Amino acid sequence: MNPSESALVGSFTSRIGPLDARAMRAARERQSQLAKPPGSLGRLEELSIKLAGITGQARPHLPRKAVIVLAADHGVAVEGVSAYPQAVTPQMVANFLAGGAAINVLARRSGARVIVADVGVAADLADQPGLISRKIRYGTRNMAEGPAMSTDESLAAITIGAEIVAKEIELGLDIVATGDMGIGNTAASSAIVAALTGCAVRDVTGRGTGLDDAGWKHKVAVIALSRRMHWTFSRRSGAMRSRVWSESSWKRHRDGSQSSSTASSLAPRRSSPPSYARPPATT
Repeated sequence: MNPSESALVGSFTSRIGPLDARAMRAARERQSQLAKPPGSLGRLEELSIKLAGITGQARPHLPRKAVIVLAADHGVAVEGVSAYPQAVTPQMVANFLAGGAAINVLARRSGARVIVADVGVAADLADQPGLISRKIRYGTRNMAEGPAMSTDESLAAITIGAEIVAKEIELGLDIVATGDMGIGNTAASSAIVAALTGCAVRDVTGRGTGLDDAGWKHKVAVIALSRRMHWTFSRRSGAMRSRVWSESSWKRHRDGSQSSSTASSLAPRRSSPPSYARPPATT
């Protein structure tokens, strides 16, 4: 990460303060005075109280809303972890821009604007009104073959997100929702959750776009193998560095990992990762 990217990320994280306990207490007291059984709104009540803590207002007023949808493909999709092909990703981007996706309907209902950005779709998207083009590369690498992204690429993605939010704040913004679109995204998300929480992969992996039992088991096996490979390789090599490990190094490590019981149920996979490349530099 270059100094300017580091400064931008730092400027955002430094502004994240603690929740306002007084506002949360006032919001909780107000909830108890409403004509309804205590806790009857479930998670919505918890969210409203937390929102009070974030804004510092017992009754937050949030007229300026935005939903930011970030689109990018995931290399692990080649392992068959989704019921749909990667070609669906650019099709969905077009649907977002046309206002025909579910999030567009929800946004219109709540009075929120929708912002769509291409951060890594594995296809060249035509210039379209409303599309923010910030492609880092044509999809991530296959996490079952090696690191999906380098450290520099992941930090660049965070920086792009921060810059988009900063621009929306300039236009006027009280609350923002973020979303992502990309075939294979729930496999990547489950891998991250499992790594951060220590939970079993099967406990944090869903059916995504509607996988059947066999498809779900295969998805779990792919994520479990990826998690084991990355954890052991990182442990032996020290902290992950800002580079992509050579394909030969990962192949040797993967071949050793696949002999374990964790990978024994994994169906035959590709013999080599997809050759996605960084998009050409623009002036």
